Amino acid sequence: MTQPTPLAGLKVIEFTHMVMGPTVGAVLASLGAEVVRVEPIGGDRTRNLVGSGSGYFPMYNRHKQSIALNLKDPKGLDIARRLVASADILVENYRPGAMDRLGLSYEKLSENNIRLIYCSEKGFLPGPYENRTALDEVAQMMGGLAYMTGPPGQPLRAGSSVIDVTGGMFGVIAILAAVEERHRTGRGQKVQSSLFETTIYLIGQHMAQMAVTGKAADPMPARISAWAIYDVFQTKDDPIFIGVVTDALWEKFCRLFDLDELWTDESLRENNNRVAARDQIMPVIRDLIGGFTRDELITKLEGTGLPFAPIARPEDMFDDPHLKANGSLENVTLPDGSQTMLPGLPVEMNGQRPSQDAKLANCGENTVDILHQLEFSADAIAELRERRIVE
Repeated sequence: MTQPTPLAGLKVIEFTHMVMGPTVGAVLASLGAEVVRVEPIGGDRTRNLVGSGSGYFPMYNRHKQSIALNLKDPKGLDIARRLVASADILVENYRPGAMDRLGLSYEKLSENNIRLIYCSEKGFLPGPYENRTALDEVAQMMGGLAYMTGPPGQPLRAGSSVIDVTGGMFGVIAILAAVEERHRTGRGQKVQSSLFETTIYLIGQHMAQMAVTGKAADPMPARISAWAIYDVFQTKDDPIFIGVVTDALWEKFCRLFDLDELWTDESLRENNNRVAARDQIMPVIRDLIGGFTRDELITKLEGTGLPFAPIARPEDMFDDPHLKANGSLENVTLPDGSQTMLPGLPVEMNGQRPSQDAKLANCGENTVDILHQLEFSADAIAELRERRIVE
């Protein structure tokens, strides 16, 4: 089956590292854009991170070509400019001012490519903080997300790079909006997204809660839930999450578990009344759930329409039957030749998934082919490689 490639024909040049910038290129590449990643001689250091960073490179750099350039050498910079001159999109997430100092600013590059869409992924959008160095964790702490995630007085970052990835997604949204505008104007533009402002967008619901109720939102572990049953429950073996989020689901839940006493109590028919009576309801429900194994509960809840979830770990997803059946995991060949499966883009287009087999390019794997496309001769390429201007 042919995979959907709606962005085929768009050429992207990436000057990125870590997660946020590479996420932009990863999404565009999964949708069919040709993405050329510019790495330093010796390779992007993200390739060799250990511990929690060891998954960054394989997750966010599939479907891309790699060219290794020495951007400190004028000839390396010239190659970079020639690459961008024929590109549709540039993505960068270097420190503020780094691309400008290299002579690779939007203003300079757009002189030779008026159609260029230049995406800068930064810690902060322009303003008093814009020259600060930010990380995913910095943004989560500054923006209130860590406060909302941990118990009171114990801020806790989310368990994945949610701001890096979401910030990258907002960058893609801005790029695609700029592509659409370019259809009308013939001109590109500079677009930006950032870690801090992305965090603010994500905690906007808590800001709105304050505006609506006049009361500041409590951290999630101490929150007053919008629903009486919206919790992790301990079974005889493993925990499970159950949510009862409408009055109709409350009736279904009570009937499913023969909770006649609760269902016949008309004071509990309305959601907000159940929230007020949570201290009365929860001991009964915890007792009830504790009498089942996790698998018994899943069997009972499956197909009822009641929201539930076993508590899984990331490594469990390799064998998840739903993900394996619907093409959510794509085959990936790592640089050492080993095989794995990693999540593809979580969308469907015209009944098809854009996920497809992927290979992680070695550093500079496509350098020679790309230089040939730029009309460098074999002798010129050999000289550039000998002088370590390219790899």
